[in-house]
Amino acid sequence: MTSRPITGRVAGCLSAAPPAAGFPVTAHTTSHQRPFDNGMHQQLPWLAIGEKFPPPDTAWGPRDPAPGLLAAGGALDPQTLINAYSNGTFPWFSKGQPILWWNPNPRMVLGTAAFRVHRSMQKKLKLFLGNPRFRLRIDTDFEQVITACAAKSRDGQAGTWIVPAMVDAYLALHVAGLAHSVETWLDDKLIGGLYCVNLGSMVFGESMFSHQTDASKIALAGLVAFCRAKDIEIIDCQQNTGHMASLGAREISRTAFLDHLMDSVPKPQPDWNFDPRFWKELFPSRTELTLP
Repeated sequence: MTSRPITGRVAGCLSAAPPAAGFPVTAHTTSHQRPFDNGMHQQLPWLAIGEKFPPPDTAWGPRDPAPGLLAAGGALDPQTLINAYSNGTFPWFSKGQPILWWNPNPRMVLGTAAFRVHRSMQKKLKLFLGNPRFRLRIDTDFEQVITACAAKSRDGQAGTWIVPAMVDAYLALHVAGLAHSVETWLDDKLIGGLYCVNLGSMVFGESMFSHQTDASKIALAGLVAFCRAKDIEIIDCQQNTGHMASLGAREISRTAFLDHLMDSVPKPQPDWNFDPRFWKELFPSRTELTLP
């Protein structure tokens, strides 16, 4: 194969800021190295369709142009995505770029037991639960959720990383029962939500959106409540963001993350139905919340 240049912007997963912008990359399968503008030399594997991913510890490090970048190329079919997520790798690229695969170190994760329900959020949740017009639902309109996430403008980002090929890929993963949406509804209107990937007892957060204040936060709280009820310990957040850190997320080493995956992915998957009783998982006193 010949060397291929990769240029452009990479924009965020889980509402994160881009890890790199406008970086020049040469992806190839030969031993020849190509120089970067900053004088560094690096190789990036170019994957053929169906080719095995490189080991996670070969991803670019903190001194490389795009830390966490593992490979380029390949495909976005369900089996490739399953193989990727099983090894802590995920796709993340912008319009005009090939598929880029990432495996960052450290890794941002939200321990479901560490999720912070601040007092203001507790009040909002109680108002939400006390209003029969509001409902939290799972998987009633995955396509509308991912489309809304793709269309959502975000501060500091030009365009979206959820390009049409990504939408199609996660729709196929949803049909396969491995991608799910958590949705906040007001009457018959979707006002916020998120989507995620689930393998075994591991949940990988992807993106969220809100058409009404705090609607996405309520969806996230619902996902955490669901995970606690199903004994799911960690939600992958991929990249470090101040927003997720404020809710209790923290960074762990790639090694620790991969160890958790090895233990979690082989376990049975939960039934993705939301029981309103799950909300009580979020409150210190289970008797202080009246459910509709």
